[in-house]
Amino acid sequence: MLWRALTSRLFPWFTLLALVGSLLLALHHARSELIQSRVALSLAQRQLSHTQQSLRQTAQLDTRYTRELNHARETIDTLERDVAVGRQRLRLNATCLRASGAATRVDDGASPRLTDAAERDYFRLRTAIAVVTRQLGGLQEYVRRECPVTSQKEQ
Repeated sequence: MLWRALTSRLFPWFTLLALVGSLLLALHHARSELIQSRVALSLAQRQLSHTQQSLRQTAQLDTRYTRELNHARETIDTLERDVAVGRQRLRLNATCLRASGAATRVDDGASPRLTDAAERDYFRLRTAIAVVTRQLGGLQEYVRRECPVTSQKEQ
């Protein structure tokens, strides 16, 4: 009887104590999840910031090399137009071969000249060289910036 009276009086207190303990345990669990979430958020924000910075640098790199490439193309196009109208000349290291057994004539001393097709091919080649040079330079700089160098020990 004493036991019954004691338990009937203390039961609400044990229940309250168990409820408070459960709430404290749930609060502790929620707090540790909040801390983990904040750490993950901080890491994600740093990664996003790094990615955005990398994208900005890549865009600047692309803009710079595109500008250089366009300038090279304009220079080659200007040279090609100047050669076509006679303002500039292409220098060749060539000699004119005389027909064998033919007598020397006045026009044998004419300077050698490229054919129109060879001249177009020359300017196409210069343009292609300029494009590849700028592209390669841009790629090399991109690799230097974006790809970390590994030490010999890691390999």
